Amino acid sequence: MPDPTVLALFAAATLALLLVPGPAVLYIVTRSVAQGRSAGLVSVLGVHLGSLLHVAAAALGVSALLATSATAFTVVKYLGAAYLIWLGVRRLTARPQEGEAVEVPVAGGSRLFWEGFVVNVLNPKTALFFLAFLPQFTDPAAGPIAPQVVLLGLIWTLLGLASDGAYALLASAMAGRLRRSVRARRRLDVTGGVVYLGLGAVAALGGESATARA
Repeated sequence: MPDPTVLALFAAATLALLLVPGPAVLYIVTRSVAQGRSAGLVSVLGVHLGSLLHVAAAALGVSALLATSATAFTVVKYLGAAYLIWLGVRRLTARPQEGEAVEVPVAGGSRLFWEGFVVNVLNPKTALFFLAFLPQFTDPAAGPIAPQVVLLGLIWTLLGLASDGAYALLASAMAGRLRRSVRARRRLDVTGGVVYLGLGAVAALGGESATARA
């Protein structure tokens, strides 16, 4: 299992990322604004059932790579670092426009849940993100990789439930303000870009020492 210090760093990095809204949060916020607090919270549950599926896929994929070659695992970690940096650049150069909010029709509880699930599961960027992010906090010398990825993924999901639940509550209270403010979205993009760049740089610079331990 990962060292407690690594778990603490992972939790801090996860919170920093979760607090920066992405497509799933936009969906949750839109539902909360359109249908209220309960709709937003049901959407949160659906989204993070999708997160668990991505975690399982990442655990299986990373384990398969490590079983094939330790070098392949190292390559994936470096590619993951590059992907995080690319996400940071994209967020920093994003230019939000008025009217970007996604409008969705009113739906019942069951439909809200499964739509949230589909929104997350069918987003290829989410799958790539988990494959890029979770391995950065694993260590082959600490034991099998798959259980480490699963543990990290469960921590991510629990923190995500708390963070996205807070967004649902806030959005339902603030109505459409979060969607209409271009300035606020731009500030969030800059913050998110800096976070992604920092994580990518740390992952890239730390890759060599991780390889040495393996």
